[in-house]
Amino acid sequence: MSTVPSTGLPLVAAAALWGAVAGASLPRAAYRFSVPSGEPWRERCPGGHPVRGWIGRGRCGQCAAVPAATSADDPARTPVGDPAATSVGDPAVTPVGDPAATSAGDPATAPAAVPAAASASTPATPPADDPATTPARDRTSYGPRALPVAAVTALVCGALAAATGGRPELAVWLLLAPVGVLLAVVDFQVRRLPDVLTLPLAGAALALLGAAALVPGHAGHWPTALYGALALGGGYFVLFLVNPAGMGFGDVKLALGAGTVLGWYGWPVVLLGTFAGFLFGALYGGALVVVRRAGRKTAIAFGPFLIAGAFTGVLIGAYAT
Repeated sequence: MSTVPSTGLPLVAAAALWGAVAGASLPRAAYRFSVPSGEPWRERCPGGHPVRGWIGRGRCGQCAAVPAATSADDPARTPVGDPAATSVGDPAVTPVGDPAATSAGDPATAPAAVPAAASASTPATPPADDPATTPARDRTSYGPRALPVAAVTALVCGALAAATGGRPELAVWLLLAPVGVLLAVVDFQVRRLPDVLTLPLAGAALALLGAAALVPGHAGHWPTALYGALALGGGYFVLFLVNPAGMGFGDVKLALGAGTVLGWYGWPVVLLGTFAGFLFGALYGGALVVVRRAGRKTAIAFGPFLIAGAFTGVLIGAYAT
């Protein structure tokens, strides 16, 4: 076992800062990728405006320009039957064309305003996602909040820097970590691992680690990374064939990348990371059963736990190598 290189607080801080910046740029991509399997990627915000680009916060400037309607400044949007808008004796809010409301001018005998659902002449209530009636934050933002995603990515990158030190493979981990966080977010939301992320992740991991293997001071083995990708991908493929309902094919493709990064530090790390992923998934599923939010046969998104297991294995492998 070689001595763990000195990391230093500046290296860890710089890695965490990189993680925070990279994580803050993921919400837009997470929103666009978070669609059920078979559907095209999202091209419009919830308000119907085009979403341009993939990197950045989930915020729509056009939705922000739509003013929120209030009864004080937009009488046309005041719903009929609103108690606040039917004060006695206020002609400005008396329903037009209601004979009962204008008989004898007696407020005591004036009937209550007709509920919106009971009057054919009452305009329909605006939908819940109407930009004019949605709270400011919900009207302008979409996708996951940037702060939690940035915090998680910063923590992951900082931990990797603390364990890896200044070795060449640290640059590879810092480049791959935001993609792993993005995949975990998307899979957790819609149980989908996009091919445009999983397959390039595996290829990029092999290529980048191949470059790191040429730099003096590295602590891994590129051939084992390649064999790890084939072994873990093959193992998950067998699980997919045995139980397609419990293991998606997206998990198989994600396992190629996970096997690559785990294999860099050797076969014991491959086994450790694989076991950790199944352990995390089992604990999460068991917790859902205990709180009665899922049954024993309820399918859950396994990608986040596969990624968490790979992160755990790399972290321990980097520290112990």
